[in-house]
Amino acid sequence: MGNLLIRHRSRVPAALWLVCLLGAAAPAAFGQGPARYKRTVETYTLPDVVLVSQTGFKVRLADLVNSDKPVLLNFAFATCTTICPVMSAGFANLQRKLGAETANVRLISISIDPENDTPEVLKQYLDRYGAKPGWDFYTGRREDILSIMKACNALVPDKMQHQPLTFLKAPGDSRWIRIHGLIGTADLLAEYRQVAKR
Repeated sequence: MGNLLIRHRSRVPAALWLVCLLGAAAPAAFGQGPARYKRTVETYTLPDVVLVSQTGFKVRLADLVNSDKPVLLNFAFATCTTICPVMSAGFANLQRKLGAETANVRLISISIDPENDTPEVLKQYLDRYGAKPGWDFYTGRREDILSIMKACNALVPDKMQHQPLTFLKAPGDSRWIRIHGLIGTADLLAEYRQVAKR
C-alpha cells in the first residue's frame, strides 16, 4: 500500500467541520435525491485475527462481528481526505439520529494504514467526529488487515484507491449487506432498521 501521507490538522470546531462536509457533499449522498450506491447481499468467511482498538484493547474480529447487536463495518484511515471523512460523518450522524438507541448497535471502522494509525491516532480521529460509545476504530498487523479486506472483496493495491464500502450484519446472520458507494444518513438509517428488526 502507498506511503503517501496527507497531514491535515483542522482548527475548525468539529461540529462546524461536519456541517461543511455535509453541505459540500452531493445531496444524494446524504439522503436526498436518487440513491447513488449499490446494495448486495453477500456471505464472507472472515479471518480469525486479533485487532487493537483506539483504547489499546485487543479483540478477535470474530468476537466483534458475531455480536448480539447489529454490526456496521467500514474501512478507513486517519489521514484520508477523500471518502473517509464522508463515511465517518455518516457513522457520526447515524449515532446522533439513534440517540440512546446507539447503545444497541456496534459500529466498526478498520484502519487500512496500520503503520501510521496507532491507537492514539485513532482515538483522536474518533474524538474529532464526536464518536459515542459503540463506535470503535481498530488497527492491527498489516497482513491481518489485508486478509480482512481480501475476505470482504475490498482489497486494493494502494490505500489511496480504497472504495466507499459499508457492511451491515444482523445478529446471528451469516449474511452481510454490502453497500458500495457513499450512502446518506437517511438511507443508512433505513438499512440499519432493516438489519435490526431481523
